[in-house]
Amino acid sequence: MRPQDINIAGTEHTHSDFSYDLSYALDAGKGLSHATIDYISDAKGECPWIRQWRHEALDIFLRKPMPQGWPPEVLQQLRFEDFHYYLAQGTESKKSWEDVAPEVKKTFERLGIPEQERKFLAGVEAQFDSEAAYSRIQSTLQRQGVIFVSSSEGLAHYPEIFRKYFGQIVPVGDNKFSALNSAVFSGGSFIYVPPYVKVTQPLQAYFRINAENSGQFERTLIIVDEGAEMTYMEGCTAPSFSKAMLHSAVVELVVLPHAKVQYISVQNWSRDVFNLVTKRGVAYENSEIRWIDCNIGSKLTMKYPCIILKEKHAKGEMVSISVAHDGQWQDTGAKMIHLSSGTSSRIVSKSISIGTGIASTRSFVDVHPSLEDCKNHTQCDALLLDAQSHSCTSPAIRVWGNLHSVQHEASVSKISEEQLFYLQQRGIPKAQALSLSVNGFINDLIQEFPMEYSVELKRLIELEMEGAVG
Repeated sequence: MRPQDINIAGTEHTHSDFSYDLSYALDAGKGLSHATIDYISDAKGECPWIRQWRHEALDIFLRKPMPQGWPPEVLQQLRFEDFHYYLAQGTESKKSWEDVAPEVKKTFERLGIPEQERKFLAGVEAQFDSEAAYSRIQSTLQRQGVIFVSSSEGLAHYPEIFRKYFGQIVPVGDNKFSALNSAVFSGGSFIYVPPYVKVTQPLQAYFRINAENSGQFERTLIIVDEGAEMTYMEGCTAPSFSKAMLHSAVVELVVLPHAKVQYISVQNWSRDVFNLVTKRGVAYENSEIRWIDCNIGSKLTMKYPCIILKEKHAKGEMVSISVAHDGQWQDTGAKMIHLSSGTSSRIVSKSISIGTGIASTRSFVDVHPSLEDCKNHTQCDALLLDAQSHSCTSPAIRVWGNLHSVQHEASVSKISEEQLFYLQQRGIPKAQALSLSVNGFINDLIQEFPMEYSVELKRLIELEMEGAVG
């Protein structure tokens, strides 16, 4: 069993390396053009303004060059004309599992999603290829005014809230892949939590790619009003194919004064997925945004969640774990932008490199002029499991003024042969000994994840270590 066969969304170990040969009612075909945009807008029955918005985004995408200074040789393997940009069974998500199409329902049952909804979730959205297949929230939260629907439903049914922030946190032209997402986005979550409502159980979205040579381009917008609190979790999987798949998402968070959001993401893609994601949040006065992020699998991941600390006493935190195995490049990190006095941020990342895997960490901390009493602590630790492994850290810190506290520390270490020998001499197999050592390295960060996730993460590490020893 490979690590991508494990469902990180729940507590049961289920195979995720499977797919069903389905016929799709809606298929824009391969390739990307203005005709593709019209097909998507027609299928969704969109208003003229969003159609025009998509067309303009496509023009920006076509003009923008590929990113420079990132893993260029891997990105050159991308062939945008090879992907399906829109595949769907239908455009309307169901409110009952019984109403979901049989093969789609079977997929999510094998992944354990309905069971986890019953056990500990306040709401679930399950996306299959380009559209949400299922979306439901507890009735008690609905009565409190909480909205949890797909982005397509948010755009159609809650335009007065949706349009105010849509595309404002991550502009269309922010980067080439934000422009791509803006042109072809479909699915994703729209969440609104009213003032002073505290959502005590997590809301979860699960994103599943089923078709070969396809892309998934969800767009998530979360607005947490004054004094409200919530936790959002997302899990992602895809089966292994002989040809590449593309995942290019955009996430926008708006956290108003005195509100708190915890955004937990565990992406456990198969090793033929290009995972190119833009995530950004804005924290207002006395609010708090906390990213907790784990990246396992994919051919290439480029992900650098950003928190803009817009008003005084806002807090931002990023905790991340990444694992790069043979043939994988995990290029991850975080950005903290301090725009007001008295703001504080923390970045803690740990990476593990195995075989020819490359784990690189990028951090950017920017404290703007005329501010006082801003604080940041950044820590990047890397663990190499063998002589072929690669790791690098690229910190950037820009601080104006001298009334701030900014710290950075980084370490690179190799797995201890003496420790492995000691454990093996006591009858512990090498794979298990590696697992114990690696789990010790990341244990403090594992504890940051909810119990339902931390147990699975430890098991995923164990399976990665089994692969590391052949």
